[in-house]
Amino acid sequence: QVQLVESGGGLVQTGGSLRLSCVASGTIISIGQMDWYRQAPGEQRELVARSFGDTTNYANSVKGRFTASRDSAKDTYYLQMNSLKPEDTAVYYCNGDILAKLGDSYRSIDVRGPGTQVTVSS
Repeated sequence: QVQLVESGGGLVQTGGSLRLSCVASGTIISIGQMDWYRQAPGEQRELVARSFGDTTNYANSVKGRFTASRDSAKDTYYLQMNSLKPEDTAVYYCNGDILAKLGDSYRSIDVRGPGTQVTVSS
């Protein structure tokens, strides 16, 4: 069983900061690409940041305000969000491409966490 679980969401005022965490657990061999997505009510899902190795690409809407990082030793990924705006309000998800040992075999699987709510008040 492999899973991702996000935490760190909450209610913050405009201009505030939050740090989201995404913890991976299970029979993980390695984690490749890790994405952060968000989805606001009635809106399409938006890719916020995509990390592979030491490279991260950000959506224009968050560039310069959000920073993705990882602690490989803890299989934990972070999304530091600064200068938050009301339009950043959404459920944030991490989604990883994970090589896992499942039974007697090794498989590359796509895993998404349940999400964490971020609300930015004006």
